[in-house]
Formats: sequence, structure tokens, C-alpha cells
Amino acid sequence: MIEWSRIEELREEIGEEDFEEVVEIFLEEVEDVIALLREGVPDDQLESHLHFLKGSALNLGFKSFSGLCQTGETAAAQGYYGEIDLSDVVSSYELSKTEFLSTLANRPAA
Repeated sequence: MIEWSRIEELREEIGEEDFEEVVEIFLEEVEDVIALLREGVPDDQLESHLHFLKGSALNLGFKSFSGLCQTGETAAAQGYYGEIDLSDVVSSYELSKTEFLSTLANRPAA
């Protein structure tokens, strides 16, 4: 679900203090878009929202979540809006976030 090697790589690249800030910004921005998806967005906005989520997720190692976003983004680009299960996308984010935060709290900093 989480690609921990990506997280460790990012920590090493930017340092612990900046890593914490990146995590905070990531969670805030992704939560904003997840809230929009929960409320319901017009079909013509799904592709861009899922693209944003995919990119954000890849940067922080949320592998399963990014995969679902990619699948949804591709479907939206082809006009197959009915094939996009936003509840799966939201659930995957929530599960990934829970795993990430609980495991991160127990992992030593690089």
C-alpha cells in the first residue's frame, strides 16, 4: 500500500524538517480534493482532480492510492465516468493515510 523506500528517499533528499512540512502540505491539499470528491464534482473535473491526487500520492509513496487515481484518470480522459468508483478512491486514501501516519510515528527518522 505504501512504498516506504520512496518515503525514505524523500526524507534523505530534503531533510527531516522539510519532510515534515511536505507531509503536512500533502495531507492538507489531498484532503481538500478528497472533500470535493465526496461532495461530488462535475464529470469534466474528475480527470484533473484524479491527476492531481495521483501525482501527490506518487510523491509520498501512496502506491495503491495512486494506482486507483491513475485508473480513474484514464477512464475520465476517455469519458467513462460511470466506471470510476470514487468511494474506492476515497477509501484507499483513508487506509493509506492511516497506515502511513501510524507507521511513520513508529519509524526512526533517517
